[in-house]
Amino acid sequence: MKLTGAQIVMECLAREGVEHIFGYPGGANLPLYDTLRQYPQIQHVLVRHEQAAAHAADAYARLTGKPGVCWATSGPGATNLVTGIANAWMDSVPLVCITGSVVSWLIGRDGFQEADITGITLPITKQNYLVLDVDDLAGTMREAFHIASTGRPGPVLIDIPRDLQQAETEFEYPEKVNIPSYTPEVEVESGLIKKAAQLINEADRPLILAGHGVIISKAYDELKELAERANIPVICTLLGLGGFPGSHELFMGMPGMHGMYWNNIAIGEADLVMGIGMRFDDRVTGKLADFAPKAKIIHIDIDPAEIGKNVKTTVPLNGDVKRVLTDLNPLVEPSKHAAWHARIRDLRHDHPSIAIPNVDKVLPQYVIKKIYELSGPNAYYVTGVGQHQMWAAQHFWSDNPASFITSGGLGTMGFEIPAAIGAQFAKPKDLVWSICGDGGFQMTMQELATCVEYELPIKFAIINNDFLGMVRQWQHNYYDKNLQSVKMLQPDFVKMADAFGIAGLRVSDKSQVEPAIEDALRHPGPVVIDFEVEQEEDLFPAMPPGAALSETIDQPKFAEELEKVSTP
Repeated sequence: MKLTGAQIVMECLAREGVEHIFGYPGGANLPLYDTLRQYPQIQHVLVRHEQAAAHAADAYARLTGKPGVCWATSGPGATNLVTGIANAWMDSVPLVCITGSVVSWLIGRDGFQEADITGITLPITKQNYLVLDVDDLAGTMREAFHIASTGRPGPVLIDIPRDLQQAETEFEYPEKVNIPSYTPEVEVESGLIKKAAQLINEADRPLILAGHGVIISKAYDELKELAERANIPVICTLLGLGGFPGSHELFMGMPGMHGMYWNNIAIGEADLVMGIGMRFDDRVTGKLADFAPKAKIIHIDIDPAEIGKNVKTTVPLNGDVKRVLTDLNPLVEPSKHAAWHARIRDLRHDHPSIAIPNVDKVLPQYVIKKIYELSGPNAYYVTGVGQHQMWAAQHFWSDNPASFITSGGLGTMGFEIPAAIGAQFAKPKDLVWSICGDGGFQMTMQELATCVEYELPIKFAIINNDFLGMVRQWQHNYYDKNLQSVKMLQPDFVKMADAFGIAGLRVSDKSQVEPAIEDALRHPGPVVIDFEVEQEEDLFPAMPPGAALSETIDQPKFAEELEKVSTP
């Protein structure tokens, strides 16, 4: 059948099972919008800024396991996607980003709203395309979805000139994809699997560092089987939270710069560290020269470029986490490691790390923990970036898989609102909380209008300390208390919520925290809660920049007031 380029795009999206597109119209992608009405099974979500389209598609992809789709026009529309594309690239999230371009005969002539978006995004996409022949469009779309979702997932961008969107050709949907240079499926040598099993069986002080790859691969059962069979404590990275049940006796929480003190010390004492679907990021390892000095390293990762990149690997297992663990687990012998578990119990007792001070102030970590306690076991949580993100990660001990969504590698402020939108579209019947910083909230707060327009019942918790809290803490501790450009003039968030037609609540006293959360949970629509928390509360544990894990600073104040019962 003969279709226009715009119809080919929509037909391919329909055949790929796309149900939602997050986007914003402009002159260069109007043919796509003109074609939308022919595909009522695909819902377009009109965001208020293109960056929000990419972040919403990102969170949608994380929760559905399918590539998220976002649209933008040429020039500033396309460049506004860049932060969201980079975020998905760093966190291995499958996106298909479709941008309109100036008409093909104006490319390279600095036409109105022209930007070389394929050149701009070359370092932050798995692949990108500038389509210059409408006959190539269907094959390009098919390839894009295949590349985005296979191997190590990531974003793919397709730039389509406006005239190609309007041109006609015979449509043929490729049933198979054949890219000779792209072979994401790999088989791990059986000898390496056996060697890894031998190291596990011989270890006295083993640890598992589980990352985002566990969630991407849906290797929850396989990881749990390995941990239980060999009785190995499991530490989850920031993006790995939700990959192992929080209530499990082997779960240890998070490591690294603001991870639990007991984890950072244990890594230094371990004789075996298994990195599973994680990349030994600097926020996890601290000073690389001092990372796990006594340990042999087993590294499982789908991307061969990650193995050995940061940490010298004893046994490299390049492959999909689920497949590798399926082959590895039968070779692992049951173990007890009684002395090792006793040592970790002592560390947790002596250094509770995330115990909450029993004070009358509205502490941010208290607010976040109460949200978790009152929201039930099946809620989903999206955070921004900063202190509130780390408190949210420290206290996230949920059994609900893949229910913690945050910007890890890029650390993108402003992620919290649009990503919550994508999460709510992915999980329309479930509770979604957006845990926000007051700074990040103001970067994308226009997206509250999107929540109202599409009747999304997201609950927004603004952890409002009137500061850019993480920067303030660094300036105070490492820049001689020279606080510059971190004190923020805030709008009245409750009045702002009302202006959008959203219920707004303000909390300024500890006694109001639980009632406000309960009111928000009862409300059928979106709610904004402005939690006016202690302004200069510091985040601990904290590993100073450039320091080793062994130099992590545990709770330095309120030691006499810590409620050890608050520690998981």
